[in-house]
Amino acid sequence: MKNLIAIAVLASSLVGCASVNMGDAQQDAALKTFAPVKDKTGVYIYRNESMGAAIKMNVELDGQAIGQTAANTYLYKEVTPGKHTITSRAENDSSIEVDAQPGTLLYVWQEVKMGILGARSKLQIVDQAQGQKGVQETKLAETK
Repeated sequence: MKNLIAIAVLASSLVGCASVNMGDAQQDAALKTFAPVKDKTGVYIYRNESMGAAIKMNVELDGQAIGQTAANTYLYKEVTPGKHTITSRAENDSSIEVDAQPGTLLYVWQEVKMGILGARSKLQIVDQAQGQKGVQETKLAETK
């Protein structure tokens, strides 16, 4: 009986949707024009799935927190050219190194996977077409 109650509690906690602070709607619209910045690299980190919707995921850039994602949200950050590490923290940590080139845009998909007690993630660099489609399907979350 205790096992059934524990399973019911766990299942109900996975049904709800996590929410994060959202970014400005005008900034969201402007970022979806996908205009590169001359001397910087624009990095989009998006999560366009509803799997793991009850779980927020912390995202770091070079060891510094830049925000949290929830289902169907994205983060945007401009970085200087060079190597940078993006980390997603959930039930696991997933890190990816990117080589930022000036005047370009990078798209990182935060794929959500089923974990043991919660959601897991896997970061993947995707091409422009897939990245822009994924960002269009999401809304800007507040970025630090």
